[in-house]
Amino acid sequence: MYFEQENPFAGMPNLRTQRLLLRKLNMHDAQDVFDYSSDPQVARHVLWDAHRSVAESKSYIRYMMRKYRLGEPSSWGIEYLEENRIVGTIGFMWYNEENRSAEVGYSLSRPYWNRGLMTEALSAVVRYGFERLGLNRIEAQHEVDNPASGAVMRKVGMRHEGTLRSRLYNKGRYVDVELYAILRKDRKA
Repeated sequence: MYFEQENPFAGMPNLRTQRLLLRKLNMHDAQDVFDYSSDPQVARHVLWDAHRSVAESKSYIRYMMRKYRLGEPSSWGIEYLEENRIVGTIGFMWYNEENRSAEVGYSLSRPYWNRGLMTEALSAVVRYGFERLGLNRIEAQHEVDNPASGAVMRKVGMRHEGTLRSRLYNKGRYVDVELYAILRKDRKA
């Protein structure tokens, strides 16, 4: 069941999984954010450039904190509980109230790839989207040359809906993306 509220993104709660705590970012996270955001391999398939300084990471955190205050779609920091550190982000890129749909995006520190952490985080966010926000559709997309991201989407029950040619202009080139989505009725099935 979800809670009807004027702004569904006001007061984003913490989401806890077996190994993770999805929580709002704060300035104490700046070094952790920089540690993964400065990696060109992590930044390769996202729409932001690799951070060049901790100050750039602080600027990103201030941007997220502003989105939290305004109740806009935003991202949680992914805290790896075993190490008490932020190892990535996951959250809503946009939300369409009329159609009860939203897009999820994420990034994860390279040393934590292939451990099932992003699948765990995405499962929690999908559950939150359906149960607390009352969404009918949650979608995600990845560049075609990042198939590992598509594997994460499939593991949480998202279905491939097609390839969007030259969908995004990223890092000096137009890129094709794969679109995935999961519907409320898919979760019930």
